Amino acid sequence: MNTADKKKFRAEAHTLKPVVMIGQSGLTAAVLAELDIALNTHELLKVRIRAERDERKLIIEQMCTEAGAELIQTIGQIAVIYRLNPNK
Repeated sequence: MNTADKKKFRAEAHTLKPVVMIGQSGLTAAVLAELDIALNTHELLKVRIRAERDERKLIIEQMCTEAGAELIQTIGQIAVIYRLNPNK
């Protein structure tokens, strides 16, 4: 994905509210299943991650890898991710 696409997605994500929240239990199978459903529905998501900074980076990497999504932006505890839905 090029920088122009990322800039467009950042602008679109500005008005979004977090759809998925990851709490103290971390990235569980249930959270990954909900993330997959949300990505199929919306393509562009905000995810709130309630963890320390170092742990948050690991969770974001694991989440993007397992969901097949691409990280667009992170601000504090919020990560914006995107995955193209070929059926749309």
